[in-house]
Amino acid sequence: MTLAAAEPARMSRSGSSRAAVRVIVNPMSGRGKGGAMLPAIRAAFAEVGVTGVEVTTAAGEERRLAEQALAEGATTLVAVGGDGTWSNVANAILGAGASGAHCRLALLAAGTGNDFAKTLGAPVHDAAATARLAVEGEDLRVDVGKIESHHFLNIAGFGFDIAVIEDCERNPWLKKGSGYILSALRQLIGFPGVEIEVSSKHGRRERARHMMLIVANAKHFGGSFHIAPRAELADGLLDAISILDAPAFGRIGLFVATTKGTHVENRRVIAEQAERFTLRFPAPPAYETDGEYRQAASAELEVACVPRAIRMVVGPAAPASAAGAPGDR
Repeated sequence: MTLAAAEPARMSRSGSSRAAVRVIVNPMSGRGKGGAMLPAIRAAFAEVGVTGVEVTTAAGEERRLAEQALAEGATTLVAVGGDGTWSNVANAILGAGASGAHCRLALLAAGTGNDFAKTLGAPVHDAAATARLAVEGEDLRVDVGKIESHHFLNIAGFGFDIAVIEDCERNPWLKKGSGYILSALRQLIGFPGVEIEVSSKHGRRERARHMMLIVANAKHFGGSFHIAPRAELADGLLDAISILDAPAFGRIGLFVATTKGTHVENRRVIAEQAERFTLRFPAPPAYETDGEYRQAASAELEVACVPRAIRMVVGPAAPASAAGAPGDR
C-alpha cells in the first residue's frame, strides 16, 4: 500500500478543543527521563494552549489517569513514557467503550526502547511537534493485538524475553545501565527453552521447543530487535515469529540476526501471518505484552488481531505501513 492510497484514512483535527487534550507523564520511564522532560513538556503544550498535564506517582497509574481523563471528556490523550506506558494508556482507551472510540492517542518517547513508534512513524522525540499534532494533527486507525484481557500495541512475547525479565527481577543490579544486555547474554546460555504448539488458519504445528515466540503487531521490540520485518499496523494480521531452540553458538547467531531482521531466513525461524493464533503450553506460561509481565490463567491462549481498533496521532510523514485502508474512518 502506498502512502498516497492511504491518505483518505487520515482525519484532521484542525479547530479541535485544546481543553480536550490531556497529557499523562510517567516520570520514572527511561530511568527518570520522563521526569527530566517535564519542564519541556509543560512548555511545549502550554505553547499550543494545553495545560492538562498529569504525572503518575505509582507504577501503572497511567491507566487510571487515562480512564479519569476519558470520563472528563478528553478526546486526545498524550502518553509520555515508553512502550509499557503507551500500552497502558491504549488499554484504557480500548476499554472505555463509546468514549474511547472517539479518543485519539499521541505518543511522546521517554522510555528505553520506544519500539512501537519505530513502526508508527510519529515524531515521538519532539515535544513541540507532538504538542502541535495533539491539537490539530491527523490520525490513523491502526490494529492492536489482544491476549486474555490485555491489548497490545507492539508485541506479545513468550520464552527468552520472559527469562530476561525474570532474571532482572531476581537481580535488581541488572536493571541499571547495560544490565539488560548482560542478562540477555546470560539467558542465551542458560535459558532451557519452552515447549509451544502453534495453530492458525494455516494449520497446526506440533509442539516444539522454542527459544522465543513473538506475536507482533509491529516490527521492532527490545530496543534493538527487528523482529517482524513484514508486520504492518493496519493489515488485519499479526506476525508470529517462532525462533526454535538452538545450541549456544546458534543462539548467538540468531540473536545477532534479529537486530538486522535477517533471522527470518534462518531454518530455525518460522514466520507466519494470520488474524489469530492459538498457542498451547505444558502449563500456564508467563508472557509479556509491550514489556509488561503477565501470568496466564490457562495453558491454552488465543492471540488475536483487533483490526483498526485505535486512532493514533501521526505526522504527515507516517509510513504506509501505519495507514488504514482508503475511506477507513
